Amino acid sequence: MDIATLLVQCLNALQYGLLLFLVASGLTLIFGIMGIINLAHGSFYMIGAYMAFALAPIVAATFGGGFFATLLIGVALAVLLGYLLEWVFFSYLYEREHLQQVLMTYGLILVFEELRSLLVGDDVHGVKAPDVLSGTIPLGDLMTYPVYRLFISAVCIALALGMWVVFTRTRLGMMIRAGSTNREMVQSLGIDIKFLYRIVFAAGVAIAVLAGMVAAPVSSVYPGMGNSVLIICFVVVVIGGIGSIRGALLAALLIGFVDTFGKVFLPEVAGVLVYLLMALILLWKPDGLFKAG
Repeated sequence: MDIATLLVQCLNALQYGLLLFLVASGLTLIFGIMGIINLAHGSFYMIGAYMAFALAPIVAATFGGGFFATLLIGVALAVLLGYLLEWVFFSYLYEREHLQQVLMTYGLILVFEELRSLLVGDDVHGVKAPDVLSGTIPLGDLMTYPVYRLFISAVCIALALGMWVVFTRTRLGMMIRAGSTNREMVQSLGIDIKFLYRIVFAAGVAIAVLAGMVAAPVSSVYPGMGNSVLIICFVVVVIGGIGSIRGALLAALLIGFVDTFGKVFLPEVAGVLVYLLMALILLWKPDGLFKAG
């Protein structure tokens, strides 16, 4: 493998790992902080991809905007969707058993899939990258790398830094961390924990939708696309440590490099390498790489 090819594979691994973090960070918020086993999280990723496909012509015709305007409107709609879902459904699950959480969130998967079929159909669609990001940069004499993939990595890095600032440097982050540790104590201090959890859930949904929207131009938009993403996101959360944002970032990057280079050097067993990595890390650190907070 020459230097240019190695660099391309490293960039691919980095971009895939950061995109995994973008999806898994929302699951970390909901699962790790709120204690909700949300099987519908992959559906939010799918909703984001279909938003990128379906909203683009509407936004262009109504506001004259393009891809970035579609992103902003999609994220705003995702925040509203997450707020309503937490209020109507998830707010009743905090004190219930995990089995009831699994059953309800699995039911949401079926509902979202049926709504997707009714509204958009069952065809496979593509989403065009914005013209300003449609070019490539040269890597050596023969190889190039898409600018849009670098844009995806930049978005993920910016979000990771933003989440770090919110959780470690703001009063809101302090309240969220306290609420994940001792819900009753936070309530006794006069903090509206229900509203706080609603904000966290809405943020988790918005992050997953944003991941689906930015990933749509580099992948097909197709039915059931959230199911495989959900499985690997749970792997990221478990490896990183339940509730740990930095753990999710490190785990996602590890999975990105293991999966990408596994497909290059060991394609016959590439599908199990990620799960072997999870098993080895859990044998070494049963709680994951980092603890919450």
